[in-house]
Amino acid sequence: MAAHRDRKRLPAELVAEDRWVRRDGKRPITPAGRPASSTDARTWSPLAAADAPSARGDGLGFVLNGDGIACIDIDHCVRADGSLEPWAARLLRRVPPTWIEVSPSGTGLHVWGLATVGAGRVIKMSNGIGVEVYDRGRYITVTRRPFGRCPRVLADIAAVVDELMMGV
Repeated sequence: MAAHRDRKRLPAELVAEDRWVRRDGKRPITPAGRPASSTDARTWSPLAAADAPSARGDGLGFVLNGDGIACIDIDHCVRADGSLEPWAARLLRRVPPTWIEVSPSGTGLHVWGLATVGAGRVIKMSNGIGVEVYDRGRYITVTRRPFGRCPRVLADIAAVVDELMMGV
């Protein structure tokens, strides 16, 4: 029952896709514990299979395959008290209401949404911290730990992605 409730805590756009892996640290693995690939769909699973009780790995991941689901990975932006670093708060003010998760470290955020990125990249912010933007060829860890009162939907984040890619 608890696993069923947890699935509801994820946006339907993610749950509906059979692009789930387990993770072992930062490595993607199959539910059976074999290496998974962010570019080989044969190693991906439906959420129910990846989320089944298992001693394999330590969590979930979602594979980005270029279909329009994208993620902005913001490291070192959540303070110990749960507040945001000022530069991250400014960035998030530009993001429409969308699913945002706290990363496994507890100090970063994964901003999920709809956008086309093409070749993903690391964008250096003015403070030297890198913000990563991807929509294909990667998997992103999934924690189910929402940041604030974010909605459980994926919004169009293309304008923010475009701004980041242009260095704004």
